[in-house]
Amino acid sequence: MSIDWTHFTPWSSLGGGALIGLAVAVFMLGNGRIAGISGVLASVMNPRSEGWSEKALFLLGLLVAPLLWGAFAVLPAIDVQAHWPALVMAGLLVGIGTRYGSGCTSGHGVCGLSRLSPRSIVATLCFMVAGMATVYLIRHVWGV
Repeated sequence: MSIDWTHFTPWSSLGGGALIGLAVAVFMLGNGRIAGISGVLASVMNPRSEGWSEKALFLLGLLVAPLLWGAFAVLPAIDVQAHWPALVMAGLLVGIGTRYGSGCTSGHGVCGLSRLSPRSIVATLCFMVAGMATVYLIRHVWGV
């Protein structure tokens, strides 16, 4: 493996990670809930859920942030190398996995690991291993 030094962006990556940490900390301090995106999205689907407005604003911020970034800097080019059926299938599998796992990468991986939650540690290990195994099988065994 070699690093493409011309496109290596440690400072913007560090800044993005710090902003994610700040956002989940403010969300937790503001309403006492974990900023797991799958749970927040599920709650927003029910307009009578508790804290609906904060959750909707949080999701809106996720959508508006790239637009604001694009107003001041060039956004990276997006190059999706998968066909639409594969993307739809992947999205459905991730959605099913987040329901079975009672959370997603943001809930378990960011919020749960920072709280040293044993359940989140196990969940994060499971989805990381599953992701690595999937990539290995698709790229190196099946050659897709």
